[in-house]
Amino acid sequence: MGNVNATYLSKLIFYIKHIFMFGLDPTLFFLLCFCLLAACAFEFVNGFHDTANAVATVIYTHSLRPTQAVVWSGFMNFLGLLTGGVGVTMSIIGLLPTELLVDTNVYHSMAMALSLLISAIIWNLGTWYFGIPASSSHTLIGSIIGIGLGHALLPEASNKGISALNWDKVIEIGQALLLSPLFGFALAIILMYILKKTVTNKEIFKEPKKKSPPPLWIRSILIATCTLVSFFHGRNDGQKGIGLVMVILIAFLPGYFAINTTLDMQMVKSSLATVQTVTAKIDTIPLSEKERGNLADLKHSASDLAIITSQNLTPATLTTDQKFAIRKAALTINKHSKKLIESESVALSENDKSAWKKATAGSKAPFFTFGASSSTGIAGVTDFAPNWVMWMVALSLGLGTMIGWKRIVVTIGEKIGKDHLTYAQGASAELIASLTIGLATAYKWPVSTTHVLSSGIAGTMVAQRGIKNLQGDTVKNIVLAWILTLPVTVVLSAGLFLFFRWITG
Repeated sequence: MGNVNATYLSKLIFYIKHIFMFGLDPTLFFLLCFCLLAACAFEFVNGFHDTANAVATVIYTHSLRPTQAVVWSGFMNFLGLLTGGVGVTMSIIGLLPTELLVDTNVYHSMAMALSLLISAIIWNLGTWYFGIPASSSHTLIGSIIGIGLGHALLPEASNKGISALNWDKVIEIGQALLLSPLFGFALAIILMYILKKTVTNKEIFKEPKKKSPPPLWIRSILIATCTLVSFFHGRNDGQKGIGLVMVILIAFLPGYFAINTTLDMQMVKSSLATVQTVTAKIDTIPLSEKERGNLADLKHSASDLAIITSQNLTPATLTTDQKFAIRKAALTINKHSKKLIESESVALSENDKSAWKKATAGSKAPFFTFGASSSTGIAGVTDFAPNWVMWMVALSLGLGTMIGWKRIVVTIGEKIGKDHLTYAQGASAELIASLTIGLATAYKWPVSTTHVLSSGIAGTMVAQRGIKNLQGDTVKNIVLAWILTLPVTVVLSAGLFLFFRWITG
């Protein structure tokens, strides 16, 4: 009897470990759960830290009661994330060195995930506590850059150094983060000027009446712009949480998440054949030395991928090593393809370039993308996220929006300008923010809702009564947080990464 019970117990433990723990030992399973909870915490903090910007205008103009505003904003963030695809997610992940995304040592990957999470959460909570509208986008990107720099300091990376970091992507995203608030500031001034010249009803330029909602038409505009900002915040900022979760899942469970397991391998073979056919036509003589190196790496990776796909294996029958090999090849092909397609030195017809781009990046996703997997192109190998991940992150973001919003709302509504926020200022700032964030999302650029909207508010204040209408101390704190976010998070995440790598060996 004892032996029978022991047998049943051992079977039960086996099934629990392999079904509920994905075959991980208890320590790794605990760390996986901790990291996933921490990623949800980051997105939760993102909700009440960044989304508070969207509700500040409708609260301070009495268009909606605070409870109504945060619940509605939370729902629109939730909806925006679920329908936004994974374009911004992959831009964030693409900042990391390829070597870190295909590291088979789970403890090394764990060190990376923990460093990202801890550094990002520490800075976000610190700025929120002091009521400073800092950027979660800046925070996460700084943390990722820090990981890349920390990796460059490791002995095994000494041959590549900081070049392993995807600097082209860093520069591209850095430009978007830098220019978007300046864009918001300038456009808000222009829009306010246009409104002053064209709108005859001057009521919209007056301070809202205490505890009295605005006229219906003004109220409708303010609610509509708040809705748009919240929706596009979910589509843009919300995807950063998806990126974090996918980094964690790939780190701990590469056999399940290294590549898209629902992938049509025949589609990959067809796209790969197109890439090989088009790249064979490229004349290497006009290319720079760096471009020749990129093309050589691309062709080598394409050959590696062709060998694996020629075996007619399905995602279910691929080994973990094969999945990592496919992932590495796909990442390399897409990374170099983007650079070469955009290069003026690459002499190809527009039809060839279009076919090449479609074979790698896939077809342009529809505006509403329920689910988060690419269906075409080699990008479909890596650019995906399970639906449950999207739901988990969306819920974290939506719930976070409804909690802890007040500190940031007070700063936006009362402390940027010396005057009380008017109807026209609120609507102008929200409209410019929604357009800027929506445009950035379409081009897969991660931008800061916080910086765009707060700079828009500042722009409307300047348009109202000039630069002296800004509260210097608040503006100084916001700018200081803007300047310090990147270096602080870079140093913090790099230090944590090296520390955790030292511990894990």
